[in-house]
Amino acid sequence: MTQFGGKTCLITGAASGLGRSTALAAAAKGAALVLTDITEDGLRRTADDARAAGATVPLAAPADISDYDQVVALAAAVHAEVGSVDIVMNVAGIATWGTVDRLTHQQWRRTIDIDLMGPIHVIEEFVPPMITAGRGGHIVNVSSAAGLFGLPWHAPYSAGKFGLRGVSEVLRFDLRRHGIGVSLVCPGAMSTPMVDSLDIAGVDRTAEAVRRGMSLFMRHAVTPEAAARSIVRGVERDRYLVFTSHDIRVGFWAQRYFPPAYTLAMRGLNWAMTRYIDQKATASAP
Repeated sequence: MTQFGGKTCLITGAASGLGRSTALAAAAKGAALVLTDITEDGLRRTADDARAAGATVPLAAPADISDYDQVVALAAAVHAEVGSVDIVMNVAGIATWGTVDRLTHQQWRRTIDIDLMGPIHVIEEFVPPMITAGRGGHIVNVSSAAGLFGLPWHAPYSAGKFGLRGVSEVLRFDLRRHGIGVSLVCPGAMSTPMVDSLDIAGVDRTAEAVRRGMSLFMRHAVTPEAAARSIVRGVERDRYLVFTSHDIRVGFWAQRYFPPAYTLAMRGLNWAMTRYIDQKATASAP
């Protein structure tokens, strides 16, 4: 089992949402926090709130994880301040949806750079020192339901999250001999600021159909605090797959053991979303 007490925990995306909640949950278990996010004000608030709750926060520094040079600089500052960390939690990410004929190259690139290359940059810079330190440790990579299922319109997001799943699957075995555990977190719907910043290519987010869809999404969403508790519990129990909601767990097992049901579900979702696009196109026609 991995214990948080007395350990130094690096968390990306700590300014808001799941990253912030995970930071506070880890702190409640006794971890010292090293925090980073691209948003400096939110990062400062998380650090202040953690300290107010009695946590030790040796460093909270802004960085864009998609920029390798910034991650290198962050790692140098962290290692100078605290030495090697014990737990790395790759939480930061963005979501981009859209059909392939509407997505731009910039949307593809930005999503991959943040959701896949960002965690890889962090792993490159922080895991080798963990190995050298010889204390073991744990890596948490936050993927998504889109890293398990072929959800419609999710191609860029799934490319990043399926890729992170592949990295995690390899590291799960590669790092075992060093006593470093790996957890792959696969959240479903969560009520985080990412919902408001979701980039949907070629779709008007103010449209009534989109608002109805978002409302339905939020009815099934768990809070980031509940998701963070699931993550911390999964790490403590050294689980590889960590689900933050029951529906994703059920879907995963249905995909593995009853593929026809999974295929029907994905086709049904695709039909419903394509129907929305067709209706939108008809409504906008002269």
